[in-house]
Amino acid sequence: MSVKIERINSELAKIISEILAYETRDELMHTITITSVETSKDLSYSKVFFTSIKDLPINELEKEMNEASDFVRKKVAEKIDLRQTPKIKFIYDKSIEYGNKIEKIIAEINEEKA
Repeated sequence: MSVKIERINSELAKIISEILAYETRDELMHTITITSVETSKDLSYSKVFFTSIKDLPINELEKEMNEASDFVRKKVAEKIDLRQTPKIKFIYDKSIEYGNKIEKIIAEINEEKA
């Protein structure tokens, strides 16, 4: 991945996090943490990976977030200087959940050995 795309991904993650925390009225948006962003080479599309402390089904969280994507994209366009602001698709990041599951299994194995 190019340095330019990496820099854009980092900036998008920071800006989107700020928008969700400070510029939305929906309580759900305040529970969201942006974990990473992957932007296409032509900057037309960004996958925004997120987690939430809200205990809702993943598909419901994704649906809510993607309903807000036009608002978020408009706010991003106001804050970042790009020729074109990428379309945003929010995707729930299962890697943290997966990591926690692995840690739990390891802890159980260690308890059995003790």
